[in-house]
Amino acid sequence: MGRDDSRMLRDAGPDTALPLIGIYEISKVLGSTLDLEKALHDVLNILSSYLHMRHGAVVLQQPDTEKLEIAAVAGMSLKLARSGELHYPMDAVAKVVQTGIPLLVPDAADEPLLASYMEQSDSLDGETVSFFCVPIKTTGKPLGALSVERSWDDGARHVFEHDLRFLTMVATLVGQTVSLHHKVAADRSRLMEHNARLQKQMEEIKPAVPVQGLEDIVGGSEAMSRVFSHVQQAAPTKATILLRGESGTGKEMIARAVHVLSPRARKPFIKVNCAALAESVLESELFGHEKGAFTGALAERKGRFELANGGTLFLDEIGEISASFQAKLLRVLQEGEFERVGGSKTIKVDVRLVAATNRNLEEAVAKNEFRADLYYRLNVVPIFLPPLRERQGDIPLLSMYFLKRFNDENGRQLTFSEAALMALQRCYFPGNVRELENCVTRSATMCKTAVITEMDLSCKRDTCLSSVLWNTNRPAVPAVPQAAAPVAPSMPAPPAPVIPAPAAPAAAEIAAPPPSQPVAAGEAEVPLEELSERERLVQAMERCGWVQAKAARLLGLTPRQIGYALKKHGIELLHL
Repeated sequence: MGRDDSRMLRDAGPDTALPLIGIYEISKVLGSTLDLEKALHDVLNILSSYLHMRHGAVVLQQPDTEKLEIAAVAGMSLKLARSGELHYPMDAVAKVVQTGIPLLVPDAADEPLLASYMEQSDSLDGETVSFFCVPIKTTGKPLGALSVERSWDDGARHVFEHDLRFLTMVATLVGQTVSLHHKVAADRSRLMEHNARLQKQMEEIKPAVPVQGLEDIVGGSEAMSRVFSHVQQAAPTKATILLRGESGTGKEMIARAVHVLSPRARKPFIKVNCAALAESVLESELFGHEKGAFTGALAERKGRFELANGGTLFLDEIGEISASFQAKLLRVLQEGEFERVGGSKTIKVDVRLVAATNRNLEEAVAKNEFRADLYYRLNVVPIFLPPLRERQGDIPLLSMYFLKRFNDENGRQLTFSEAALMALQRCYFPGNVRELENCVTRSATMCKTAVITEMDLSCKRDTCLSSVLWNTNRPAVPAVPQAAAPVAPSMPAPPAPVIPAPAAPAAAEIAAPPPSQPVAAGEAEVPLEELSERERLVQAMERCGWVQAKAARLLGLTPRQIGYALKKHGIELLHL
């Protein structure tokens, strides 16, 4: 736009399209950046171009102190304006912010509040300088003020109301932007405080277990405190330890902690996954082999028992070994000696054994799938690792731990929103800690912002395959007598006494009770096995007068399992 065109538009009067163009440009600026100071400075530059104002300033209240501070200026130095050397009329602006009423001074030379400021004015002879100041606000109290100056030739006729109305619209747009920035800053501050609290909780938990070997095991729940206590009690001894728990509960980490806390900490810690190797390979791995013992045995090789001599051997998935290999393993545990594959020389070793399994070994012994004598050799000091659903209070701490590790490995600075942590805490996590770690890593990888929100979680997008598998691929589980201890389907059974107990359905799969269960008088005798899972729950609760404990006994469940099932199906309790 040339100088003549600019003058023509300026002199065209209030009906020109210039104010609309100015509003359009200002709205684009305010919506294009998160840098508030830069956005305000650009707004003042636009006003300078479209209104031909000489000076302009945006003054904002600080959210914490409500003190007025110059946020941006045009036509003057921001540093000098803030220092007071330019005598910016802060008293006049303060009145506008306090009252919320715009200030219009047609001739600034006649206003005492502007006297010091106008003494430094660079107006030309014959010019009249007008001062406009409008409050920056949305619907509440003002957040600050926008001030501009315009110069006029003497004798010109002006309609100040048009400029005042235009500046009020601009101030409203600025107010919306400032309010949004304040809200974002407050949310960020609240999030940082929340993360600081979680970090402090993690720091408070770790000193509670100030023992080398347990530093990376996160958990402050009562269940994990028992695990820590048992580990510290058993680790210094030579006793064989059997770790019991579902897959993904951290059995290998506990096994390593047992080794580190034992007198054997300077000796090797050797681990073997028994389920990952065929029987023939497993024998060679554990006992070693002589040269020429079989095809491919080109040299003598020491087995894991020899390598772990003086240290600790961790046998994971011990419940998966075959019956024939169980006998070979039993001899090593009893006598502390063995022969390599293809050899005749007896080798004696001093090894501390830590075994782990997610199987119900008592049930396997009852079915002759696991040797009872080996079971007694292994089950010297059992330590039970709780599933994650029984220590949900640890989920936020574990999530923060995994996210911190992700940030360190990938050079990012992601954080969780409070709603996301609450959503994680409500999840069931059949895969336990391992599944939680995968969930955090997946959410952090796919998150496009600096904060992982609730909607970034797979379960909120219906893309959590784990929950799909858990809800659809469960085997049918028969009902059990009332005295039996229920066990979740497709999940490892909890440790039981030496006398085995059969498994029962979990809350996720409500099986029909035994046929001998009585039906309340006056009710229709609809067989429960013909009903859906939800209908079974409702009918059982109705028969028992909506008493959960009675309904749990009727269905062969625990009160905790029936409570979970009622919540899962959205069944509200009736108080009769």
